[in-house]
Amino acid sequence: MTLNKQSLSRRNLLTAGAAAGVGSVLAAPAAIAQGKTTWRMQTHWPTGNWYYEDVFVNFANRVTEATGGELTIEPVQNDGIVPTGEVLNAVRRGLLESAFIYPSYWMGRIPVAGHLNGNIGTFGSHEEMHMFMYEMGALDIIREAYAEQGVYQAGPVSYAGLALYSNRPLVTKEDFAGWRVRSTGTAAMVFEKMGASPVSIPGGELYQALQTGVVEGAHWGSISTGWGMNFQEVTKYIVQPDLVSQLNGEVMVGMEPWNAIGDDLKATFNEVVRATSADASAHFLHQDLVRKDEFVNELGGEITNLDPAVVEELRVKSMEVVDEFAERDPDYSGRVAELLHEFMRLTGKA
Repeated sequence: MTLNKQSLSRRNLLTAGAAAGVGSVLAAPAAIAQGKTTWRMQTHWPTGNWYYEDVFVNFANRVTEATGGELTIEPVQNDGIVPTGEVLNAVRRGLLESAFIYPSYWMGRIPVAGHLNGNIGTFGSHEEMHMFMYEMGALDIIREAYAEQGVYQAGPVSYAGLALYSNRPLVTKEDFAGWRVRSTGTAAMVFEKMGASPVSIPGGELYQALQTGVVEGAHWGSISTGWGMNFQEVTKYIVQPDLVSQLNGEVMVGMEPWNAIGDDLKATFNEVVRATSADASAHFLHQDLVRKDEFVNELGGEITNLDPAVVEELRVKSMEVVDEFAERDPDYSGRVAELLHEFMRLTGKA
């Protein structure tokens, strides 16, 4: 893997800045031009889902365009080179250069990854999430933890909210008792505290699990990302409100390929990550509203709304999980937890 050391032109840097301000997830060109350095980037999303092209492939295109062809991202679908659960190790060892994926997969190894994902009852908007990560310094701490694993953490990419699809209406706390839900990360721990029975099921098996009653509910990001998995075909209810407005994926790069590129390319890459998050959040939100309307008016589904007291209890349980992780991982989760408590105070949620 080689790199032309010539610096990016000011024009190309301005292209990256413009992408941060006005880039659209709908504007991806049909093909990706080959650059001078190529990174393979694997995701956990299967091809065929609308957001694979609209968000993931578009991100790859934007990097190539913003760097003037000096850096090409080669998109790889879920399990394309290694199984999803082995992506972190593959990036560490150089089997993959990079990944566009979901942080909760690594919480056993990098506990603070749960904060990158997002915690129930915290972020109320994309601006709040970016304030916490970039302005308050949470991402700097998270980057330290990833660096210990030989990986550069480029930053979060919003998948919009955390929405629940269910075959049981959820309104009160009692409705959570024994509710079999496919869940991951800190959300699963919160649901367990609410009396539910979270289980881990691979994404490819979720449709059948919901169809056959192995689980009664599931979340796969927002309403529209769950829609991409066809949850609307095998569930009766969408539970509102979203339990957090910004549930995040991540972009990570092996430390060796990251250190092999120049500072200009690094800055541009980080700007495209940040811009993609903002664009994806708006795109997912629009699709969420369209799909929610379709669920009710075309498919005959029902929207159930959690009691305000339940929403508040979910927030309280979520912060309990945050504090538990802080005790287990004081160096990283503990420091981010302190920032999160301050964030909750500043935003009037505590």
